[in-house]
Amino acid sequence: MANIKSAKKRVLVTQVKTERNKSIKSAVKTAIRKVEAAVAENDKAASEEALKNAISIITKACNKGVYHKNNAARKVSRLSKLVNGVQ
Repeated sequence: MANIKSAKKRVLVTQVKTERNKSIKSAVKTAIRKVEAAVAENDKAASEEALKNAISIITKACNKGVYHKNNAARKVSRLSKLVNGVQ
């Protein structure tokens, strides 16, 4: 364990940021699963609504620095491609 005050603070700040990032990543994964589930049921309306929600969550995660912009763009692109394939 760190002895210097600033090092102790960095440990605490890192823990807080880790929990925040974990929560955001979990929300993104959940949103992606919802889109994939709607696509699996061939429900066009539900999949488009889930996609809209997922894009919003992914974009917020990107803006907060949890995901790199290219990673977020890749996730959105794959989901959009998946939803566009639904009849």
